[in-house]
Amino acid sequence: MTDVRRTVEAVWRIEGPRIVASVAKMTGDLGLAEDVAQDAVIEALHAWGDGVPSNPGAWLTTVAKRRAIDMWRRRAALDDRHRAIAHTLEEAADVAWEPIDDDVLRLVFTACHPTLSRESQVALTLRVVAGLSAEEIARMLLTSIPTVQARITRAKKSLAAAHVPFETPEPGEWKARLAGVLGVVYLVFTEGYAATSGARWVRPDLADEAIRLGRVVTGLLPREPEPLGLLALMEFQRARFAARETADGGAVLLADQDRARWDRGQILRAAATLERADAAASARRVGRGPYALQAAIAQRHALAPSVDETDWARIVDLYDVLARIAPSPVVELNRAAAVSMASGPAEALRLVDDLERSGALRGSHLVPSVRGELLAQLGRRDEAISELRVAASLASNDAQRTLLERKADALR
Repeated sequence: MTDVRRTVEAVWRIEGPRIVASVAKMTGDLGLAEDVAQDAVIEALHAWGDGVPSNPGAWLTTVAKRRAIDMWRRRAALDDRHRAIAHTLEEAADVAWEPIDDDVLRLVFTACHPTLSRESQVALTLRVVAGLSAEEIARMLLTSIPTVQARITRAKKSLAAAHVPFETPEPGEWKARLAGVLGVVYLVFTEGYAATSGARWVRPDLADEAIRLGRVVTGLLPREPEPLGLLALMEFQRARFAARETADGGAVLLADQDRARWDRGQILRAAATLERADAAASARRVGRGPYALQAAIAQRHALAPSVDETDWARIVDLYDVLARIAPSPVVELNRAAAVSMASGPAEALRLVDDLERSGALRGSHLVPSVRGELLAQLGRRDEAISELRVAASLASNDAQRTLLERKADALR
């Protein structure tokens, strides 16, 4: 059963969003689609003990659709449309699994419907598109598991009550949802870039899906600067994946990465996309948005021959602008790390101490990990070891925890 469970989980991790999207397209009900997809996963745990089907994604999709039809029948409300769907499905149970890109995009746009709050949009999309658990989402958003669960439940009920159709909205409606769509696409990428849990430091499957969605959105809105900025940012960061982890999935930080393993072709694509974003912003007579600014920061890293030769002063300047237009504790922490390289660890430590006193990132490993690094650079070894131990105890990703423990041990 353990091997079967691993197989089912692996299939769901890769195909889950497309399965939910395919069923939601058929039913027009996102909540129902996720429920029956989960039922199909449970059925697979028992049925696949006799052997995994040759096309597991198609198997799960077919079972989920059958479950939906059974629910319609039980409700005694099987109209002509449902009857036709049932007949077609019964005649073609072995239909080939052909994931349709637009199905997942519809899922994102539906979850980012203006009737939902931004918090609910994010929680619901991460759940159904990225397939993340409530615990993983809570860690990403620095909130509690019950809060995330409540947001997802409310979001599903709100969409059902408002009879929101499962479809890409008309072009006139895209901009109203764009900020939410971009926000959740980047969060999906972020989970791929630095997984909040598990044994591996990165999840290329999630990162690549986020980039795919980003490309679709830029195709829909080619003159909008921020989708292009986000795509450039994700491409710059994805280019470093091969150097960001060891062969066994361990974490490798920027200073220790073999830059020869960075994907130079992807860096060139990212640079070209950032140029398009800047041109679009210029045409609109607006400055760079938050994603384009982060892409510009990533570009400075991508072009530098080494950490020491990086233009840290320029990166600090970019963070200053970013902190003004899109303030957040994570931006402040990243800015402090850049300040440490540009002006020294003492000044950076003062910034991190201020952030720690604010309590904005309480419960996260981020502040103590950065603080530990700065204390080590200042020669305050005992304090640095203590901070790194605290950071390790708060880290939920195995690779991150191991890295922090090793850093602490190295200072003894």
